[in-house]
Amino acid sequence: MDRLLLKNAHAVDPSHRVDRKVDLLIEDERIARIGKPISIEGVPTVDLNGLVVAPGFVDIHVHFREPGIEEAETIETGALAAAAGGFTAVACMPNTRPCNDNEFTNGFILHKAKLAKIGVHAIAAITKDEGGEELVDFAALKKSGAVAFSDDGKPVANSRLMRQAIETGKALHMVMIDHCEDPFLFKGGAINEGVFSKRLKVQGIPNAAEEIMVARNIALARLTGGHVHMAHMSTAGSMDLIRHAKKSGVPVTSEVTPHHFTLTDKAVMEYGTNAKMNPPLRSKSDLDAVLKAIADGTVDVIASDHAPHHVSKKNVPLSEAAFGIIGLETSVSLGLDRLVNTGLISMKRFVELYSLNPARILGIQRGIAKGIEANLTILHPTKRIKVDPSKFQSKSRNTPFDQWKLRGCPAGTIYKGEFVWVDQRLIGVSNTK
Repeated sequence: MDRLLLKNAHAVDPSHRVDRKVDLLIEDERIARIGKPISIEGVPTVDLNGLVVAPGFVDIHVHFREPGIEEAETIETGALAAAAGGFTAVACMPNTRPCNDNEFTNGFILHKAKLAKIGVHAIAAITKDEGGEELVDFAALKKSGAVAFSDDGKPVANSRLMRQAIETGKALHMVMIDHCEDPFLFKGGAINEGVFSKRLKVQGIPNAAEEIMVARNIALARLTGGHVHMAHMSTAGSMDLIRHAKKSGVPVTSEVTPHHFTLTDKAVMEYGTNAKMNPPLRSKSDLDAVLKAIADGTVDVIASDHAPHHVSKKNVPLSEAAFGIIGLETSVSLGLDRLVNTGLISMKRFVELYSLNPARILGIQRGIAKGIEANLTILHPTKRIKVDPSKFQSKSRNTPFDQWKLRGCPAGTIYKGEFVWVDQRLIGVSNTK
């Protein structure tokens, strides 16, 4: 019997009304006992005094690039980055090569995922090859292991098709995740439409490109009663639309990224192509609206939108560069620094955003209770760190946060009862997987 005893941990799990110092005994991959004190001779024991233990964090939105773009990331390296970032599970978007729009590709991803150090789940496309013209076989893809559907990177612009997708998702109890973007307003855009796009003489992307599709999706969710999740929201208008929809009982949820609550469109002047993402970084008023929405419950999830790119895709003129940045190894620290340690939200709310809500949306069990699989994220809420991409587990280095000083960090990651990553400076654990 494999056993592990965690001592003096401040456990935080709002779903089970846990917010206290406890000891946790793990046996055969599951939480066997919760209490204080627990003392058992011969069991490997780790003292977590001063650290927070939360239900394992889940990143609902990552790009691991395999199959097809392995020079930027693989399932193996992406999973290592996730574990180092404090995540016990991730959900991979389908814009691989070939696209994950069929049982064969979905099966390939999940087969490779079996070798990963954390749970790697697959999100399948809504339309074939993300082309926006023909729906995939939702039932077959669900049977093959897909946890959700999305054409992420592209919107499903055809509203009739999106209605059919949402209705099918409702029947299958599956969520549709949409990249909210009017393709005609977006076309040719590189960064946020505003003073900096004009200064740099590049085509901008207006807030309306996102907000039009958010409004459309809310209308379709209201019409069908099906669940629509809005990916990486970035504007004040989107936050207002979602807030009103949720108050009206429309089955919608939303996510935001750390870069959208830490950076504005001005960042492109300093970080160049490493500040180019889609949706683009917006204005200061939009950033403030995103923070407000995180605090008041409008936002359900913090997701990294981890988008690794080979240096050749970023070391080009701004208008030609690929969209996206890596985020798995900075997400938690940015959240602790900008959300918890500023007093904007509580640790309970932080755990909901990074663990419980994304797990619920994807149908993954998370929690700190007897009998639940022991997937846990350990945090040092106040440790001061400096971001150093040269030490990242990810294959790629496209981040604007290089050398940023932040307060708070992941200290260890436990998956199925075993440490898969640990910061040895903060936790004395040996023989990790």
